[in-house]
Amino acid sequence: MNMASGRPTPAQDVLALQGGGAHGAYSWGALDRLLAEGWQFAAISGVSSGAMLAAMAVQGWRHDGARGARAHMRRLWERVAEAHVFAGMSNPLEGSWGWDTGLALGNEMAWHGVTQALRLFSPGQLNPFGQNPLKPLLDELLDLDAIRDEDAPRLTVAATDVETGAPVLFDNASVTVEALLASACIPMMFPAVVIGGRALWDGGYSCNPALTPLLSLQPRRLVLIRAQPRRRAGVPRSTADIVHRLHEIAFQTPLEAALTSLPKSVTLVDIGAEALAAHALTSKMTTDRAFLETLFAAGWEEAGRLVTA
Repeated sequence: MNMASGRPTPAQDVLALQGGGAHGAYSWGALDRLLAEGWQFAAISGVSSGAMLAAMAVQGWRHDGARGARAHMRRLWERVAEAHVFAGMSNPLEGSWGWDTGLALGNEMAWHGVTQALRLFSPGQLNPFGQNPLKPLLDELLDLDAIRDEDAPRLTVAATDVETGAPVLFDNASVTVEALLASACIPMMFPAVVIGGRALWDGGYSCNPALTPLLSLQPRRLVLIRAQPRRRAGVPRSTADIVHRLHEIAFQTPLEAALTSLPKSVTLVDIGAEALAAHALTSKMTTDRAFLETLFAAGWEEAGRLVTA
């Protein structure tokens, strides 16, 4: 498909953003490229880091179109890097377990330390105060007035109901900092986020991301930006690689199931993330600026292949 032909209009295209922790910087690069090429979206649905990216894109678009969306997305990831997100959390994973979230850890020894800690400590012990380093960052950056403006693109953020396993969706009017934190709530690290009496975990467990709100607009095209590889060559052998692949499969399954029922009238533009297969599971917690920029460049390049095809 020649994505560059016929400048898409908001009535034609909707956008879905997968979650993947720091790997969301790859999605940032891909979306930045699409916006730079003139793409527009009537609605955006996101999970976890994809939800935060979606929120920044929506509010930025309301301020200054594509230029505003790109600026707000960049500001998000710049602040993630500046704040050394996750590196300052004080818990038994650090130090004695060989866990340093400021570095990309992929070796078996590092993963052994992580798994040992998870066996010995509950989430309450690992993070006794329920701290989420993303909260002050989102408090600073989220512009709810812009998101809730009637002219803003439609936004959907998904989390997972802990008790039922069903997706819980937040739209422009109901999105908050807490909703974004719920969408990115990894249960081994953070306590469930309670909203409206419902305990919520990461939305990737139930949908990655939610497509129904997008398809209800009867779009011409659905643009999907993945934040994890769909395929991985070979059979994993080490504990780290096995767990990594299990996570990828678990988080892909809800999306693949939803894509099987995609209406024939909707063209799927699938921007893959095979370049992320080279990075270890623990790199999803790496917020080093150079690493994030590397992922951004990979996403920009991958989207470019489709734009110029």
